[in-house]
Amino acid sequence: MRVTRELPALAAGEVDVPFVIKGYEEVVAADTAWNEHSHPWHELLWNEHGASTVVVGSQVWCVTPTLGLWMPAGQLHSASAVAGTAYRAHFFRHGTVSALPGRPVAVDITPLLRLLLERLEEPDLSARSRSVTEATVLDVLRPSSRALLVQMPTSPLLRPIVDAVRADPAHQRTLAGWAASLGCSARTLTRAFQSETGTSFARWVAAVRAQHAVHLLSRGFEVDVVADAVGYRSASAFGAAFRRTTGTTPGRFRVR
Repeated sequence: MRVTRELPALAAGEVDVPFVIKGYEEVVAADTAWNEHSHPWHELLWNEHGASTVVVGSQVWCVTPTLGLWMPAGQLHSASAVAGTAYRAHFFRHGTVSALPGRPVAVDITPLLRLLLERLEEPDLSARSRSVTEATVLDVLRPSSRALLVQMPTSPLLRPIVDAVRADPAHQRTLAGWAASLGCSARTLTRAFQSETGTSFARWVAAVRAQHAVHLLSRGFEVDVVADAVGYRSASAFGAAFRRTTGTTPGRFRVR
């Protein structure tokens, strides 16, 4: 069963709120999708358990317990999560100032940041302590150097490749093979990928595989099983490719 939740599209600051930072958490009981919507406040999305997906235009982001996503107020986005995902959201009043940009960006959910956000949930926290903690949260928020992000090509030329690789990340057809199948040159496909995604065909495939791998790892699958599922001949080859793409190891995302 899949549940779709409908939320409104609100402009930045459209609704005045009494909080500076407010937390929300939920474990979704069924596979859940959120329609395209936007909030009047900024939002920091991360998960306590599991991986979820957020789509902003042609960008597909993966959110995990260690890598969150900053969503600026008024930014349209949709999302999805499988049953059992425990997700967290922290809402920041529009107008709060941090080092984060006015666009979606990955954020490392560090132990310090988690502790600060958890302290804000303490029911007996004094007004002064809340103010100090909120200021510290805003001070430590920084864009991450890592991101589980896939820029989706949208042209009819690349659509067959996108559909095939996303349906089966272990798909092994090469760029030359796709060129022959689509009746164009490999150079044409290379230029199209660079123009639409800012990267090469090989790196784009690696990013899709990394996102799929994170979803499997977050569900507890063994690294060698995940390696096979995303098209690598060995766990070591998968680990090397994963590190090149994400800057960290598969073990960082695996739930034990």
